[in-house]
Amino acid sequence: MKRFVFIIAMVGCCLTLYAQHQDVLEPLDVFDIEYVSDPQIEPAGQGIAYVRNGRDIMKDGSTSGIWFTDFTGEAHYPILTGPYRYSSPRWSPDGKRLAYLSNESGSNQIHCYYLDSGLSVKLTQLTFSPSGISWSPDGQHIAFRGSIPVKTESIVSLPTPPKGAKWEDRPTYIDQLRYRADGSGMLKKSFSHIYLIRGEGGHARQLTSGDFNHNAFSWAPDSKSLVLSANRHEDAEYQPVNSELYRLDLDTGELEELTDRVGPDNNPVISPDGSRIAYTGYDDEYLGYQPNQLYIMDQRSGKRSCISDQFDYNISNVQWVNSGLYFQYDKEGNTKIARIDPTSGEVETLTNNVGGMSLGRPYAGGTFSVAQDGRFAYTHSTPDHPADLAVGQDKTAGNRLTEVNQDLFAHKTLGRVEDIWFTSSYDGRRIQGWICKPPHFDPNKKYPLILEIHGGPFSNYGDRFSLEVQLFAAAGYVVLYTNPRGSTSYGKAFGNLIHHNYPNQDYDDLISGVDAVMDQGYIDEDQLYVTGGSGGGVLTAWIVGKTDRFRAAVVAKPVINWYSFVLHADNPAFFYRYWFPGYPWEHLEHYMKRSPISLVGNVNTPTMLLTGEQDYRTPMSETEQYYAALKLRKVPSAMARIQGAGHGFVARPSNLINKVSYILGWFEKYKSE
Repeated sequence: MKRFVFIIAMVGCCLTLYAQHQDVLEPLDVFDIEYVSDPQIEPAGQGIAYVRNGRDIMKDGSTSGIWFTDFTGEAHYPILTGPYRYSSPRWSPDGKRLAYLSNESGSNQIHCYYLDSGLSVKLTQLTFSPSGISWSPDGQHIAFRGSIPVKTESIVSLPTPPKGAKWEDRPTYIDQLRYRADGSGMLKKSFSHIYLIRGEGGHARQLTSGDFNHNAFSWAPDSKSLVLSANRHEDAEYQPVNSELYRLDLDTGELEELTDRVGPDNNPVISPDGSRIAYTGYDDEYLGYQPNQLYIMDQRSGKRSCISDQFDYNISNVQWVNSGLYFQYDKEGNTKIARIDPTSGEVETLTNNVGGMSLGRPYAGGTFSVAQDGRFAYTHSTPDHPADLAVGQDKTAGNRLTEVNQDLFAHKTLGRVEDIWFTSSYDGRRIQGWICKPPHFDPNKKYPLILEIHGGPFSNYGDRFSLEVQLFAAAGYVVLYTNPRGSTSYGKAFGNLIHHNYPNQDYDDLISGVDAVMDQGYIDEDQLYVTGGSGGGVLTAWIVGKTDRFRAAVVAKPVINWYSFVLHADNPAFFYRYWFPGYPWEHLEHYMKRSPISLVGNVNTPTMLLTGEQDYRTPMSETEQYYAALKLRKVPSAMARIQGAGHGFVARPSNLINKVSYILGWFEKYKSE
């Protein structure tokens, strides 16, 4: 309750920003926003189970329940809701049972719901959290993944404290390269394995072994084997993306290696007749951006071929049913569902506007499932609503079945979003962006502008709902967000324009976007503000080191010094290898040339830094370096340390409120001066 009172008090300080109109979104609306995720079509193709997600204002956490609807949206009702979290619904092959995950027994376990009786039973009593649950085609078993810690012997023998003595906790001994992860904190040494239980529950049998991580898998049609992806190389810790495909015989436990190239081979999907395997991956060139290609392997001959070599977009979420081979991809900031011919590689796009599960900012995401006859269900989003449930078939227009935020949005006016294409001043390249105008926008007025920059850096913004953007707009700002060079969804070459060259000309792209919006005539040129998180924090710090054009800046969860970042972030084996030409001590000049700290001597813009205390992706030490440098130079500056937050600010809804409120508070402080 104390935390809730603090949230109310803090938000109250910013309510004047929203007072002009009473029908706009406000920070506390964070707790009322809902969205749909994980739609799963039943085997007969008559209905869909999906997850409906919300927020609990009293517990400052998330809620989720499982709902059912038919393809018309008329038979629509909850299956599992209440005080617990329900997720990952998976139909049994006969459509009579629904396996799912729930924490109703105190920890996340696999449960099964029987549709004929409406009763549920807990199937597992695991000491770890299961994931990736999947029924065998014969309905007899459920396979799933789980990560278990590895016991390590101590290298010392410590004396035992006397009875009643209060000694300090014993040291934490670490000997693995990756010892912490954002969102998880300090990691115990562990490895993920695949397990099997009967459909009625019982003993969970571990199918894989060894000190390796085993990931996505697919059932063979005869239920006698799995094809899985794993990195079982001896140097797996130092080659984090070099995975292979394996066939696992369930009777003998024999593991047969199916691929052997340098690069990832992931997400296997066996064809309905069992003759072929589809999977994603690429030949590793150690580039910053390497989009997944789609491969087909003949099970009998082992022959492998890439069927998407003429397709220049990242392929994900591959599904193979009787009606074809389906996947999703991003193009120009929009996520789409497509079907591909397994022989010719011809791609047919079926629908767009997939996404809406990244509530804070308009990142890519979303998911779908497809029935044997080609009907599909997916998460649908546009800038005016988060993910709802929609269905389609072939190229028929998607039919939206839910409006889970109708009760809230019926009384709120959102900022209108429109796309904009402009020319980069650096090389004339076309760059895409989006403008969100304040609710009740008046083209005859002059508005302050916020440039909001995405992270990644290899990711994309798009025409999707963003609560943060809408809250900025509701406070009276025009918001510009763009996909500068390096963004995904424009092809491999565009993404790699920043390979070993980040940040650099992406700065020119962003400033060109600001100029393009200024040309619209409704921006106050003396009221320009800039912010961004992660990679966007890097670029925000870079911008204020290059220009004094912005009145104030908020640098969120940034990298300030690439040398320290590579050695301090949560995946050092990846960052130095794919984002830089080599180890930092061997390329000091290159690392420093790309580090915003190298430009701190130029900064005059009032700058606030904002980072989560538990951020292990861009650790707090990066923020502290920049803050100290700004203070030494007597630049107006502040530091907001967000409690209980990792890199994504997603664990607590209040932290999204904290983030937006502090950004707006800093801008308002310098707007009035």
